[in-house]
Amino acid sequence: MPLGVWFVAYAALLRWFVPRMRDRSRAASEGRSQVTGRVVDSYTNILTVKLFARARDEDDYVRESMDSLNHLFQRQMRLVTMFAVTLQLLNALLVAAIAVSSVWLASQGAIGVGVVAMAVPLSWQIVSMSGWVAFQVSAIFENVGVVQEGVGTIARPLDLPDRTNAEELAVEKGDIRLENVTFGYGTPRKVIDDLTLHIRPGEKIGLVGRSGAGKSTLVNLLLRFFEPAQGRILIDGRDISHATQESLRGAISVVTQDTSLLHRSIAENIAYGRPGAPQAEIETAARRASAHEFITGLTDLHGRGGYDAHVGERGVKLSGGQRQRVAIARVILKDAPILVLDEATSALDSEVEAAIQASLDDLMANKTVIAVAHRLSTIARMDRLVVMDRGRIVEQGTHADLIARDGLYADLWRRQSGGFLDDGETEDEAAE
Repeated sequence: MPLGVWFVAYAALLRWFVPRMRDRSRAASEGRSQVTGRVVDSYTNILTVKLFARARDEDDYVRESMDSLNHLFQRQMRLVTMFAVTLQLLNALLVAAIAVSSVWLASQGAIGVGVVAMAVPLSWQIVSMSGWVAFQVSAIFENVGVVQEGVGTIARPLDLPDRTNAEELAVEKGDIRLENVTFGYGTPRKVIDDLTLHIRPGEKIGLVGRSGAGKSTLVNLLLRFFEPAQGRILIDGRDISHATQESLRGAISVVTQDTSLLHRSIAENIAYGRPGAPQAEIETAARRASAHEFITGLTDLHGRGGYDAHVGERGVKLSGGQRQRVAIARVILKDAPILVLDEATSALDSEVEAAIQASLDDLMANKTVIAVAHRLSTIARMDRLVVMDRGRIVEQGTHADLIARDGLYADLWRRQSGGFLDDGETEDEAAE
């Protein structure tokens, strides 16, 4: 009877404590993640912290998360201690009940002394095993809480998977059509608003507009980082939503404004555009991007030099202009039929930009090109300029046509070529 009562109480104890220990373990794991995230955020932005003299504020910011973690850890340990004390008390009651009942029955002659000698040690062994089982079960569920917190972060389902019947996209011409495309990042505000655009095979267009006009969003939709809310995008007559994402992006070369490199050698970073490319072609691409000269002078901490030198995480050992030239060399080596230049020369000084401009012109030959730039002089020679404002196309034409039209593009051109004018100030007054 004491053993039966103990078993029911033991099961109820596990049923009540274990799920709560799992939940508090998960909360403590989230607290540890918050502390780690805040420390990493502060250290990765240490230059900003020092420039604005905010070291004490950052200390307080991290200390706040540490205090929260201590509170969560104390809650977890209080529950563990309560569980241990309750289990020990329950086990002690079992041993005492069996010992008292065995002695009483033996004194009544109902059982022999041998039964008493067996029952008490057996009850002690049962409670010892029960304690081990209980703490193993609780430890497993505490680890389950930690794993749940981690898996919830890293094992999210893909927001934009390939369709089950998706096919490889083979781009031959490079004809691009955007038909009534609307997109707003899941919000009512439309970043792209019912936009229709046809880019002919081999045509070079420049996307122009104020910040927030939707230029980079349009590029992201073309690369299918997002799905249009309405409308469709076609390449060579095929809807890109029916193609595999890898084949789509394999047919498009992209140079972005914020270039990050892998923590590998220069040669591996350039060959990332075409794995397995021979060293001679890698060096040819670097020369065309005006990168060969600085690459040959590189040396890393392990003594590796030239194309074997490693560039550090995200390419931190190189300047912004050097990273940009490596990225351009990577695109030159990839040689895809569609080329996207998203502020490709923004990190280059005028001398280097002029040096690689001929290479870019050569690279753009026989390709469909979409160039995004705020510095209008870099795209003025494009076949057609598409001026965007608030997600819509407001002007199209060559540089000369748009200047003659005296619209938004002409206003942007005047501001860049003549400097920024105060409200009401004329260009003649600014010149004086």
